[in-house]
Amino acid sequence: MLFRGRQPAASVWRRFRAGADEFTFAESGGVYEARVAANAERAVDLLHVLSEQLPPAVDVWLEDARGRRAWRGADVALPDVREAILRLKVPLAAYGGVEFAVYSADDQLTLTTDLALYAYSRSDRWLYVLQGKGLVETTTPTPETYALAPDELGEAPELGDALEAAADRLGLERAGAGAAR
Repeated sequence: MLFRGRQPAASVWRRFRAGADEFTFAESGGVYEARVAANAERAVDLLHVLSEQLPPAVDVWLEDARGRRAWRGADVALPDVREAILRLKVPLAAYGGVEFAVYSADDQLTLTTDLALYAYSRSDRWLYVLQGKGLVETTTPTPETYALAPDELGEAPELGDALEAAADRLGLERAGAGAAR
């Protein structure tokens, strides 16, 4: 018999991923940094999940490396930002090339253009949050991910349209790509 029934979700999940999600944690100049090592889908998912730890109003930076467009917003409602992340989850993980930063005075979550996830804080709180989500701290630096120049990124009109719609829904203002945040 080829099919023996449903496998538990945990065994299916382990089968299609490299292993435990890991993170490194360091402090420099009073700022704590966590760098999460996870696949593209998991990194975007963690951006959404971890954003629930931020205050009710956050600042947002959204930059499209392909289209060389950027948007910013201040005091955006966190539930709206989390909904935007959910709507962008599939195209972000599929195409990359977008920096999505959500931050407050004390904390910042950033998904980079090469789909690396960073958490910054003025306290060590992300250490405990990440451990609570089942991630494993490692002292071994995660290997550097590939980085493509904007001109090397393939076409992604679906992502470009989704970013434009998300910026409109969140009421973000247009800013120059690479502009100061």
